[in-house]
Amino acid sequence: MIVEVVVYNIESALQAQRGGADRIEVCDNPAEGGTTPSFGIIEAVRQHVNLDVFVMIRPRGGDFHYSTYEFHCMKRDIDQCQKLSVDGVVFGILLTNGKLDKKRCKELIDRARPLKVTCHRAFDMTRDPLEALEDCIEVGFDRILTSGHQATADKGADLIGELVKQASGRIVIMPGSGVNEQTVQGIVLKTKATEIHFSASVSKRSTMEYRNAAIQGMGAKDGEEFQIRNVDPDRVKRIRALAEKAANPI
Repeated sequence: MIVEVVVYNIESALQAQRGGADRIEVCDNPAEGGTTPSFGIIEAVRQHVNLDVFVMIRPRGGDFHYSTYEFHCMKRDIDQCQKLSVDGVVFGILLTNGKLDKKRCKELIDRARPLKVTCHRAFDMTRDPLEALEDCIEVGFDRILTSGHQATADKGADLIGELVKQASGRIVIMPGSGVNEQTVQGIVLKTKATEIHFSASVSKRSTMEYRNAAIQGMGAKDGEEFQIRNVDPDRVKRIRALAEKAANPI
């Protein structure tokens, strides 16, 4: 079982490694579903962890149909990731009709090589998942991160299992979203997936002593500026153990 943990800061990357993750996906902006992190963050993570590092290539939150300017940014971000010696990149581009933008995706995949390439949950916004699966294989993605066209992977497990069968080893299908201690065994049993993606997140209190009571939230919910997202290494270990038990029942 390959375990991928999504991280949003340097300390989370270190904690994911401590918990025994095989791979991390480095992102920014969790509230928007993840965007491209700064190159300073990517560089620091690459220098301080010895597991595989994949980087989100997403120029903004919102939908997955991008302008010419945004597409150019994605290409430049991939170039920078190659210079920083990461192991893979994660992206997805859609046409306005809900189909995978095969032309642009292939251009980015070709540009990214020899890095590994994952199609992220843009896949879950396609109009036909079985068609999108074949399109992902055609353009050369190595894996698909999916919740099975549902809000969470446990709700979409039946479809994920169908995708695993149709893929038949041609591409990795990796369940993600809502994967935790309560859901992971059911997801693995239903889907027969060999890789899983989760956050194992925990909230860490800020060390700030002074707090301006007149300003709360800084654009987020009240008090969130004094809560820092982190990864719980013990949760990583527990979720992995449960996944492996489901994948290899006695």
